[in-house]
Amino acid sequence: MIGAFIVACEVAFWVFVISGLAVRYLAGRRLLGVVLLAMTPVVDLVLIVATVADLRAGASVGFFHGLAAVYVGVSVAFGHRMIRWADERFAHRFAGGPPPTRPPKYGRKHARYERGGWYRHLLAWCIGSALLAGMAWFVGDPDATGALLGKAALWGVVVAVDFLWSFSYTLWPRRVKSS
Repeated sequence: MIGAFIVACEVAFWVFVISGLAVRYLAGRRLLGVVLLAMTPVVDLVLIVATVADLRAGASVGFFHGLAAVYVGVSVAFGHRMIRWADERFAHRFAGGPPPTRPPKYGRKHARYERGGWYRHLLAWCIGSALLAGMAWFVGDPDATGALLGKAALWGVVVAVDFLWSFSYTLWPRRVKSS
């Protein structure tokens, strides 16, 4: 059940983003657009409450309980960037805004961009791990919730690999291919 709820929350996130941008740019109702965009963190809160309630009700800790914390961590760390990405494209397409900015592809600027992505990933991991630990503490049954902390450790390995990848551009910057 919690897996379907995660999917519903992801859909709700994008419904709020798209409807907020549509109301802002197509209907010209800027304040209502901001309100709709501001609902995206509420989706995260609802997901965490539902996940904890599911665990409190005696559900066995599963993949989707950990995924809920990962989803919220990523949403908090990357959500603003995703909304800005969509906003730039929507403004360009429907409101005559400037073309969307593209991330740098080469040199120091590219290395800085990649490091910034890793810092966001680290932030997502910190938030997600704190949520996993908080869920484990709130449920209060170490036998039932020990797997939650294992998910944080596994995600930590992914963050470490991402660190190596992202910071490799600092040591070996990508160069423009000569023709």
